[in-house]
Amino acid sequence: MTRYAARKVLLALPLLWGVITVLFLLVELSPGTYADKYLNPAMSPEVAEMVRAKYQLDAPGWVRYVAMLRNLARLDFGISMDGQRPVFDVIAEAVPHTLVLSGVTLGVLYPTGIALGTLQAVGHNRWSDTAASITALFFYSMPTFWLAMMLQLVVSYELGGWIERTFAGTPLVLLALPSSDPYDAVAYDSMGVFEQAIDRVRHILLPGVAMGLAGAAGTARYMRSSMLEVIRQDYVRTARAKGLREGQVILGHALRNALLPLITLFGLSLPFLFSGAVLVETIFAWPGMGRLIVNAILQQDTPLIVACFFVSTVLVLLGSLLADLAYAWADPRIRLDG
Repeated sequence: MTRYAARKVLLALPLLWGVITVLFLLVELSPGTYADKYLNPAMSPEVAEMVRAKYQLDAPGWVRYVAMLRNLARLDFGISMDGQRPVFDVIAEAVPHTLVLSGVTLGVLYPTGIALGTLQAVGHNRWSDTAASITALFFYSMPTFWLAMMLQLVVSYELGGWIERTFAGTPLVLLALPSSDPYDAVAYDSMGVFEQAIDRVRHILLPGVAMGLAGAAGTARYMRSSMLEVIRQDYVRTARAKGLREGQVILGHALRNALLPLITLFGLSLPFLFSGAVLVETIFAWPGMGRLIVNAILQQDTPLIVACFFVSTVLVLLGSLLADLAYAWADPRIRLDG
């Protein structure tokens, strides 16, 4: 398995290089010259000349491209044009927030999708299958950003406002979920550890549920097909012939094998997590990578744009590798080193 992992890493390097190259070309071809993205019209000629020399703004594109590749290989992302902070520090603050949001999303996505898909398969061609299919298609056809805004409107503003008015002054007021994450460092630091944890959970639930429900619909369709195939196998018929209850047959014999295709789906869901996070984090003002990418693009912060997409690509490739290794661990019949 070690050889397989090393081979996958080597194969991922050309893909990573391709993403970086395309991104560099997009930045080069964007409106305005490369120097315009760095220079402030209010700068004095002397300061502007120093900035030009420091960032090689007058150098040919291929020189900047080679310098960018060399810096990325050393994880030197440069200085963010907004705030003049090291890009590495800016990303290091955002990545944990996106990873936490991704964890909550997966915690909603897979249990909901697996349960819904299993219900569809067990009740095949019955009312439960029809009802679950309609529910899955409803969420599958709804854009993630629209679902996020509907949750924000209905759950946070309408329901949350009613809870705050009805249960003001009681612990139940915590059930009113915030619509965004206006981070107040002073107020947050004054809380105890338990209060900080509750505050984080309240802020992350709605964005996590929005992304999780959108992905759970697709997972349910995969799970339904996989479970229908498994419950028609001979060993499942044998388990039923032995007199086992239907719940024991499904949970004890069919479920694990039906889950195998979902391991591959996990690797494919990582791009969805990052693409969905761009919109959802912006809607809920969650301080993660998605919101950081949007702000970097709006401000034309070239070093931050390149670094954000570089880190996102690495995380997606790493997730794909982990999914392949998990598939081999779950199914001993697969020999990755062969």
